[in-house]
Amino acid sequence: MTEQTVAMYCFIDDLLAFVRPAWAPAEDAQRHLSDAEVLTTALVAARYFGGNYAQAQRYMQGHWGQRPLHKSNFSRHLHRLREVLDELFARFGQLLQHLNTQARYVLDSFPVAACHNTRIERGKLLTGSAYRGRCASKRSWFYGVKVQVLATADGLPVAYHVHPGSEADVTGLRQLELDLPEGSVLYTDAGYTDYAHEDIFEEASGCQQHTARRKNSKRPHAPARAFLIQHFRHGIETCFSGLTERFPKKIHATTAAGFALKIGLFVFVHAIDRFGL
Repeated sequence: MTEQTVAMYCFIDDLLAFVRPAWAPAEDAQRHLSDAEVLTTALVAARYFGGNYAQAQRYMQGHWGQRPLHKSNFSRHLHRLREVLDELFARFGQLLQHLNTQARYVLDSFPVAACHNTRIERGKLLTGSAYRGRCASKRSWFYGVKVQVLATADGLPVAYHVHPGSEADVTGLRQLELDLPEGSVLYTDAGYTDYAHEDIFEEASGCQQHTARRKNSKRPHAPARAFLIQHFRHGIETCFSGLTERFPKKIHATTAAGFALKIGLFVFVHAIDRFGL
């Protein structure tokens, strides 16, 4: 745990120096914690403490002499860094894509419930019918969000997008900014079927999208391609299994933005862990 924490801090600090533009103002010297310390503490919380910021702060104070900061001030500082965190993950994802010499990627989604179905009427974290979705693989309904994850064939997340649970997977695909290297192959399941989008994607990016077909599809695949789609989709299932194991029984958050932020931290730290940091 000690070595991993040091590695994460060095990685985040170096990445911040690379991402932060030259014209951006320097950090306030009177701040209790630097941006790198706040982000590292949040990632430590996601990696070892089920997303509990208070426990991660106590660990960082007790083992690393980090200056104490009230939990509300810590949360506000972290939320101000939301766009920075997204940019850090985007740059990290680009690095992982550069190292992925196979150029094979898999896209799929998994649900994250904000509360149990019986508590929907009393829930205040998310409101509205837009968050009432159905998980086809589990044949069950949930109230929360879907997380679209783009991963390499061996299960390393390189991009993600969070959207309301009622939206279809193909809608999440359109919202996800795909910037794959030319010549890459993207494997998806039948829920992403959109012939027009497939044609535009392949023409604009120089990549191929191989989507599993339903029995009544107008563009059925040859048996060999259908086998490859099924084979490479195992990587995303392994990714989801390891990723959801990091989630606590209930993700504690007081706002929808904080809920989405914690999901992003879990995805980020899973990628860091799988990468070997």
